[in-house]
Amino acid sequence: MMKNIRPVEITIGALFVCLMVIGANITVWFPFLAVPIGGTSVPLSLQTFFAILAGLMLGKRLGSFAMITYVLIGVVGVPVFAGMHGGPMQLLTPTGGFIISFVFTAFVAGWVAERKTLPNLSRYLLASILGLVINFAFGVTFMYVAMNAWLHLEISYLAAWIGMVPFLVKDFALACLAALFTARVINRLPMKWKTINA
Repeated sequence: MMKNIRPVEITIGALFVCLMVIGANITVWFPFLAVPIGGTSVPLSLQTFFAILAGLMLGKRLGSFAMITYVLIGVVGVPVFAGMHGGPMQLLTPTGGFIISFVFTAFVAGWVAERKTLPNLSRYLLASILGLVINFAFGVTFMYVAMNAWLHLEISYLAAWIGMVPFLVKDFALACLAALFTARVINRLPMKWKTINA
């Protein structure tokens, strides 16, 4: 449970919720960034980048809490998911697994980032890559099940992964960028921020 949440934590967590909304809806302004896969389309977004960054900068506790908040806001109907959509049925779409995975992505990235056994950059890179693995393993598996079980598109698991390669390459590059960004700025932040994930 989240106990004794300080105002600064609420504020910074809300910032990452807003970043997730912005990252989810790039295709609203740039529709060509939606890639067709197996009869449906998957929007290009910055959500994975912001989910990983939330874990790196806020830690597992607040980072995952910010992602839970984002998901719940969308589930109750606020149009914060990709394409300015909202509602619980969005979790049953082919990309619904990615939405759910953001909670675990931030948690894992934050958990690894909080370890002190590796130098900063190495730790943040490992945290980012593991967060990315969680995001895609859960998201692609869910997409495969959704397409076959209730959309009846009959796509193979391998084809689902092949279709996601462009997104994986993009998100891998962004995950590395998140690690580099965190390593460069974390020690320049005010002490109140740095003690959030202590």
